[in-house]
Amino acid sequence: MHPRHDRRRQRERLLLEMTGLPTAAGREDRVIAFIERWVADRPRLALSRDPAGNLWIVAARVADRRPQRHDEPGVVVFEAHLDHPAFVVTECVSVRRAWAEFRGGVKPPYFDGARVRLCRDGRPDVRGRVAQTVEPDETAGRVFRRARLEFEEDAEAQPGEIATWDLPAPVIERGRLRAPACDDLAAVAAALSALEELLPDDGQDTLPTGQSDEVRVARSAADTDVRVLLTRAEEVGFVGAIAACRSGSIPAPARIIALENSRAFADSPIGAGPIVRVGDRLSVFSPGLTAAVAKVAQGLAKRGDDPAGAGPHNAGRAASGFRWQRKLMPGGACEASAFCAFGYEATCVCLPLGNYHNMGRLDEVERALASGQDAREAPIVPEEIGVEDFHGLVDLLVACGRGIGAAEPLAARLERMYAERSHVLDG
Repeated sequence: MHPRHDRRRQRERLLLEMTGLPTAAGREDRVIAFIERWVADRPRLALSRDPAGNLWIVAARVADRRPQRHDEPGVVVFEAHLDHPAFVVTECVSVRRAWAEFRGGVKPPYFDGARVRLCRDGRPDVRGRVAQTVEPDETAGRVFRRARLEFEEDAEAQPGEIATWDLPAPVIERGRLRAPACDDLAAVAAALSALEELLPDDGQDTLPTGQSDEVRVARSAADTDVRVLLTRAEEVGFVGAIAACRSGSIPAPARIIALENSRAFADSPIGAGPIVRVGDRLSVFSPGLTAAVAKVAQGLAKRGDDPAGAGPHNAGRAASGFRWQRKLMPGGACEASAFCAFGYEATCVCLPLGNYHNMGRLDEVERALASGQDAREAPIVPEEIGVEDFHGLVDLLVACGRGIGAAEPLAARLERMYAERSHVLDG
C-alpha cells in the first residue's frame, strides 16, 4: 500500500475511535485513558499533566531535558479540548431516576423527551430519556441546566457518571464522518495524528507496517519544537485553558494553534477545507500568527506535493485537490480568545461542523425561537464533518510543524508598496 494511503487509513481509524468516546466537562476520564494508552504505545512520545489535569504530549527528547525550559523560542503548540456537551449525574433519586446537570450549550427545545445513555465503566450502558429540565439560575448558584433522567431499567446512577445523547457509533459515509462528538474530539485526533507524523526518525523505532523511507524523510524535516496541549472543560467557559494560562505551564513565547470544530454556514461549508479562523464572537486572534498559518496554507497550495495544496474557499480549488478557507466564524467562541486575553500569541484552525452540538435542523429551530414560536422539530442527531476537511487539517498542521515561519508584517508590506509605487503621486 502507498505510504500516503496507509497514513490516511491510520488517521481515519483514530478519528473513528476518538469521536465515539463518552466525555463531559470535568469528566473527560475515558478520553484521557484512551490517550494514555495511545501515548504508551509510542515510546518517542511523553505525556504529562498540569495542575488542572490538562494533558501535555511532547517528543520524549523534549521531556528528557533537565530542567525542561518553558521560555525557549520556536515552540508551536497544537491545542484542542477533551470535552463535549453531556450530562453529569448529581443525585440518584431511585434505581431508575437521577438528576444531572447538563454541561454545555444546547438550546432548550432539544431536551424534552430526548433519548440518553448512561455510560458505565465495566457495566453495560443503560438507556433512558430526559423527563424534566430546570433552567439555570445564577442568582441561586445554579450555572447549569438541570435534568431529571428516567431509565428503562435499574441503573442506580452514581454522582459523577456521564449520560450522553443516545446516538449511533461513528461511521464514515459518502465522504462525511457522522459521530456523537466531533467537537472537539476530531480536533484531538488531528493533533495526535500530526504530532506522530512530525516525529523525527531516531533510528530506534521501526516504522508502522506499510510506511517507507518517504515517511522517514518527512518526519526528519520537522525542525520545530511541536507540543500538544489537550484542555479540559472548554464547553463550560474555557476553564481548563484559563487554568493552563494561570499556572504558567504554557511556554511564554509559544505560538498556539487552537483546533476547533465550528458551526458551518453557507459561506463556510463542509467540504471546502479546514478554516484558518481569524477570530470568533469574542475577539480577533493574533494577526501575525494567523497570517503565518495562512502563508503555510498558501505555500501548500502552490506545491501540490504531500501534503497537497489549494487556495482559500473563495479563490477556487487547486489541481491537487487540497482546499482551505479563511473566515471569522463569529457564531461561537474558542480557546484562542482565552489565550490571547492572557497575552499569548494564538490563532485557530477549525473544521466546518454540521449539526453543531448535536442539534439537528438548527437553523429552523433558531428561526422559530426568534419569532416566539414553538420549535416543533428539534432532533438530537450525530455531528458531521468532511473527511477530506479532516485530512486537510492534519496536512496543514504537519506543514506548520515543519516550519511555520513568519508572515511579512502588514506595515512592512505597505511601506514596500509605497516605495515601489509612490511615484504615481508625482503624475
